[in-house]
Amino acid sequence: MTSRLLLIALVVAAGAASLPAAAQKIRKVGISERNSQRGLPYAGNEDVMRWADEAAQRHGLDREWVREAVGRAQLLPTVVRLMQPAPAGTPKNWRAYRSRFIDPIRIGAGLRFWQDNQATLERAEKEYGVPAEMIVGIIGVETIYGQQMGNFRVVDALATLAFNFPPSHPRAAERTEYFRGELEHFLAMQRQLGSDPLAPLGSYAGAMGMPQFMPSSWVKWAVDFDGDGRVDLTRSPADVIGSVANYFKSYGWQPGMPTHYPVGFDSTRLDKEALLAPDILPTFGVESFTGKGAVLEGAALEHQGPLALVELQNGDAEPQYIAGTENFYVVTRYNWSSYYAMAVIELGREVKEAMAAGRSH
Repeated sequence: MTSRLLLIALVVAAGAASLPAAAQKIRKVGISERNSQRGLPYAGNEDVMRWADEAAQRHGLDREWVREAVGRAQLLPTVVRLMQPAPAGTPKNWRAYRSRFIDPIRIGAGLRFWQDNQATLERAEKEYGVPAEMIVGIIGVETIYGQQMGNFRVVDALATLAFNFPPSHPRAAERTEYFRGELEHFLAMQRQLGSDPLAPLGSYAGAMGMPQFMPSSWVKWAVDFDGDGRVDLTRSPADVIGSVANYFKSYGWQPGMPTHYPVGFDSTRLDKEALLAPDILPTFGVESFTGKGAVLEGAALEHQGPLALVELQNGDAEPQYIAGTENFYVVTRYNWSSYYAMAVIELGREVKEAMAAGRSH
């Protein structure tokens, strides 16, 4: 797909109103602006305006246009608060986390989505090798199949995280640079199309559409799966399905490989510290894995490829453990969290079972 089509997709899917290319103007008042979160505009921040000048030069953009767009972006304290890391010592709880995503409402919505898009899901699985339940799980966890796509102005969210990322975060410097890059992607796309950068709405992190793609992800992985000549990740389930599948394939999804296996422990030779050291990155072959005291059974003993011991804490209760494969790691590329990955996997499985049972909610 051409980069032009991908750029068009961003505007369509994010709900931006297209303006005549010759005009290249930013609206003074718009409905999305009136309804956006309120905050302090960046126009008075000299450091931010200097960054806007540099961004304009890097991308060959009109300097005044970038200054106006960035200057009218607002610092949103809510976004800063939402990005704060959890207090030190806060216990993670997989059971509580799971309950937020695996419930009758989300399963029912997933069943309807699968029924309405069964042929498209089958085509995506055939073309990309990604099972329908994984695609359905992602879309369900992200937005409940389009029901909750976010109401923050994207430019506000990205600017806030680019210039006021909470310094207490352990990866503050890295994340600041990341969000500055995303803001540049977003502005460059909007400018090229002559579109209003104040219009698109998304999450507090600047993600958009049913699959919650960041601006850079639109360019890399969004596809026109319904063949209408544009990518629309807000209103086209086919484009959403194809784009999620393409994302997984691009990160190395291996058809036919499970995401994880059950795992137990032999306490007489268990070296849990060594098994947990690589975190969610698959590192150990089956022989090495079991040699450190992990116990596998059945198909897991025949697994080809590395494994990771994944720990899912349950607050004050005993943690749960799984043996994660390379496909489990691929799911975490969507969101770097083993809890997120398990929620996606289990929601997809629940919806698949509902689909097989032919029941509705």
